[in-house]
Amino acid sequence: MEATAIHRTRPVPWNKGRLTGQKPPLKLNEIWAIRTRLQLTSNVRELALFNLAIDSKLRACDLTRLRVQDICVGSQVGTRATVMQQKTHHPVQFEITEQARASVECWIRVRGLRLGDYLFPSRLHSSPHLSTRQYARIVHRWVASIGLDDSAYGTHSIRRTKASLIYRRTKNLRAVQLLLGHTKLESTVRYLGIEVDDALEIAEQTEV
Repeated sequence: MEATAIHRTRPVPWNKGRLTGQKPPLKLNEIWAIRTRLQLTSNVRELALFNLAIDSKLRACDLTRLRVQDICVGSQVGTRATVMQQKTHHPVQFEITEQARASVECWIRVRGLRLGDYLFPSRLHSSPHLSTRQYARIVHRWVASIGLDDSAYGTHSIRRTKASLIYRRTKNLRAVQLLLGHTKLESTVRYLGIEVDDALEIAEQTEV
């Protein structure tokens, strides 16, 4: 009797062909490249989304659920805002720069949004606000539009961008921890990809 070869199909790894690991933040010139493209195409919605995402440093789940009243003081976008994080259930405060305020106010006016409305309503009837999946697609489009490999970037790239710039300029790890809303300094260290010795040295020099 001839031996019969049994061929077993091995499952394909979920990450086959994908770049995994920490998503890199955008560089300063890349921020401006995306911003300029959105300005040139008069994409009011995405310009407001991009500017606010960079400033707020919020997770996608918190950014997409923002309501107009979360960032407005009366009829004006405030210079600062505080939101409750879904993941940690702790509040986090962020600044809104003049450039971001102008683009968001323009979007609110064009869309005719009211205080109780979601800041970024979904274009799909199945969702009242922009979903994290939709936001992720938009981020990939932004990255690809300036010639970067979009598979290497994600929504956390946007969240990490300003935090990384602040850290590189100030080396103030505690400040970045507060801005990201992390409860533990170790989380900030891992998130920024800082060498542990460097982080401990900075932490020792930082008064809390």
